[in-house]
Amino acid sequence: MNDIQQRGEAAIATPAARGVDIRLEVAVIPVSDVDRAKHFYSGLGWRLDADLTGDGFRVIQFTPPGSPCSVVFGSRTTTEPYARLELDVLKSAGELVVSDIEVARAELADRGVDVSEVFHYAGSEGRVSGPDPERRSYLSWASFSDPAGNIWMLQEVTARAPGRVETGETTFGSSAELAAALRRASVAHGEHEKRTGGQRDENWPDWYAQHMAAEHAGKELPL
Repeated sequence: MNDIQQRGEAAIATPAARGVDIRLEVAVIPVSDVDRAKHFYSGLGWRLDADLTGDGFRVIQFTPPGSPCSVVFGSRTTTEPYARLELDVLKSAGELVVSDIEVARAELADRGVDVSEVFHYAGSEGRVSGPDPERRSYLSWASFSDPAGNIWMLQEVTARAPGRVETGETTFGSSAELAAALRRASVAHGEHEKRTGGQRDENWPDWYAQHMAAEHAGKELPL
């Protein structure tokens, strides 16, 4: 069996159905001189998203113009258990984002992947089992490794941080992602109707649209 045939059969054998999209969000590249990397990529016109320094680490994040994926450059100078999130990211091959961390984890486990439990970080407590109690974006994680030992960090993102999405367009990568946004808008709209005395909102499509567009762009959600 030749290599092309093997790849073709692997593609056919891969199930098409899925509950959530898994998108490449961040690629991680270790560097020995963070300042030199910062100067170089700033000169390329890439947007600087973050510059973080802590006990034993330094990371910067850039986004190329028009790219949905960012790049983290960083250095780690200690193995002590400080700033666990930043150190975990620096040890990874990259970050993948999903709209529902628990569904995504279950799908990976069903495919035979040895994926970690869902976890979040709670200050001095460090890594804590379970998703973020308030299910806030960027704060719930899981991780898995490939056969070569490359670690992937899986992160739940439902609302973008301000400035992360520069376009005025609201787009969804798949029907599954759109359905998840609609479900979140439905829950929020239910709370909205409670505040208005339980009266039916005849303009609910407009409300849904405003909520989904604001959430996608990381803007203040409608009341």
